[in-house]
Amino acid sequence: MKSEGLAGLTTVSVDWEEPAVIILDQTQLPNREAYLRLYTPEEIWEAIYHLKVRGAPAIGVAAAYGMAVCAQQFGEQSFSVFFQKFTEVKKYLASSRPTAVNLFMALDRMEKCVLSLQDQQVDTIKIKLQQEAEAIRAEDAAACRSIGEWGLSVLQPGMGLLTHCNAGHLAVSAYGTALAPVYLGQERGYHFKVYADETRPLLQGARLTAFELQKAGADVTLICDNMASCVMGQGKVQAVLVGCDRIAANGDVANKIGTSGVAVLAKYYGIPFYVLGPTSTVDLKCPDGAHIPIEERQAGEITEKWYTRRMAPPEIKVYNPAFDVTRHELITAIITEKGILYPPFDRGLSKL
Repeated sequence: MKSEGLAGLTTVSVDWEEPAVIILDQTQLPNREAYLRLYTPEEIWEAIYHLKVRGAPAIGVAAAYGMAVCAQQFGEQSFSVFFQKFTEVKKYLASSRPTAVNLFMALDRMEKCVLSLQDQQVDTIKIKLQQEAEAIRAEDAAACRSIGEWGLSVLQPGMGLLTHCNAGHLAVSAYGTALAPVYLGQERGYHFKVYADETRPLLQGARLTAFELQKAGADVTLICDNMASCVMGQGKVQAVLVGCDRIAANGDVANKIGTSGVAVLAKYYGIPFYVLGPTSTVDLKCPDGAHIPIEERQAGEITEKWYTRRMAPPEIKVYNPAFDVTRHELITAIITEKGILYPPFDRGLSKL
């Protein structure tokens, strides 16, 4: 199994000739594998906001590619004019999703690249931006492989693993975060049995995790979100693996809505609860989970998105947060590309 193009899928790539960002449109999965070419800031923003590309690391890579692609279109001008246009696009793309810190880190890194080249020709800056975006993608792929190795070290062959949302190949450049140990274990004959929460309301577990694991030949069983306690109580789960969109300085973690409930269940049943993510998701400027901005999305995602007709009373009030915060007390370990962190997390995270 190759680390890139896992199961025949490439989540985010780029065509520098056109130039265009190329993404696998995840809103059309699992029924259709369609790739989109994105040329403008508006197209890239829309793809991120509407979850055509999603997963914190993949969003960061798409944003980096997007900045480099848009910069190619700025034309010939002075550095000051170029930088003004650059910052306008950066600010615009940053408004697409508020919770995943990788988006902002990738955009800031691209800006730092530009600022370090103020004495260079604009054409040189454009080339350097391409190189920086490629470096961000390569580093993400390498980090995910390393996360998989560290994650595999806490697991045993034959384990039943439960995961929530999608933190696999589709969410990153290669392998995934929470699913990286699953793919590495599959390569090495660990024979894991994966239980994938469907992950309401957007069904990332059903549409994406179940899809990619099945496509890769893994042993995966889809369950409704409210079945997690049942399978845990039946002894079918020996570890929970989830990804993360932001890790606060104290170890609180923001991840897809429903993650905190799984953590509470795991605590009750005495099941290890592991959070897997690259150090790029660590936000030391954020002291705790209460300070993480939580995106609230449209009501229609709950009331009608997956139905042939509306399944809620007209004009009913709807609360639709896209993420929740899992408190650090519920987390067994945070697994990054640099190693495994155990409580107290604030000390380990500060050393990273």
